[in-house]
Amino acid sequence: MLANLAALGAALCWSAGGLIAVAPVRAIGSVAFNRIRMIIVFAMLSLAATLTGGWATLDTSALAWLALSGAVGIFLGDTALFWALGRLGPRRNVVIYATNAPITALLGWLLLGEVLAPLTLLGIGLVTVGVMLAVALRGGSHDLESVRGPLLAGVGVCLIAALCQAGGSILAKPALTAGADPVAGAAVRVGMSGLLLWLGALRPGRRAGVLFAGLTPRIVALTAANGFVGLGLGMTLLMIGLKFGDAGVAATLSATSPVLILPMLWALTRQPPRPGAWIGAALAVAGVMLIVNR
Repeated sequence: MLANLAALGAALCWSAGGLIAVAPVRAIGSVAFNRIRMIIVFAMLSLAATLTGGWATLDTSALAWLALSGAVGIFLGDTALFWALGRLGPRRNVVIYATNAPITALLGWLLLGEVLAPLTLLGIGLVTVGVMLAVALRGGSHDLESVRGPLLAGVGVCLIAALCQAGGSILAKPALTAGADPVAGAAVRVGMSGLLLWLGALRPGRRAGVLFAGLTPRIVALTAANGFVGLGLGMTLLMIGLKFGDAGVAATLSATSPVLILPMLWALTRQPPRPGAWIGAALAVAGVMLIVNR
């Protein structure tokens, strides 16, 4: 139950974080946005891990797996995700990204030997279909939902982000199962991703001023808020879900963001979801019930 609640909590954080991220991503770009929030989140998580003694739970093997997980799941995955977010908007972006759930379940079976019960597999299927319907049938024409640039390019990059997220979860699972602290593990993943982002940014000939172009107090505040909610808290909750539960189940429950984002978008845009969206949400909820009561 702890793993299930943590994964659902991660979904809630990512729903809110996606809405917060739209403005800064469109203002300074996905790479700059990710680079700046990495500094903020790494400082937050490192302090938390130091205060709780989480660093003592990491050995060399755990550090290596978690660092590789961060490189794949965050550095590659989040860069692709936020690139797609700036072009697709939060609703389409989240529903396509939800495909990381069945991908994670498949990789968990192939690479970790996780065998899921038939009802759990049915629940995963219902959640995946439900969240896609919830988003696809929602409707709405608010600027947050506008498509910027080629649609197929945005969809393709978002699918790559989903695959990277699934791979990152699978890579982190062995270290967490062996006893790594979720907060310290999240700090290592963020630290590795941030290091790679800044190494790319500080290449020879790059002017330092370019790294901070477009930053305003509002953009910095929104980036910090997204970092705390979406990356810091959200990823720590996902690490808890992976540590105490199956990778496929944790990924599926954390992929319910499109259902949770419906009322948020309704409140923000004043455009109520269409009936079809609530049907998708109902399917997703039914899938969640099958999973958590298995």
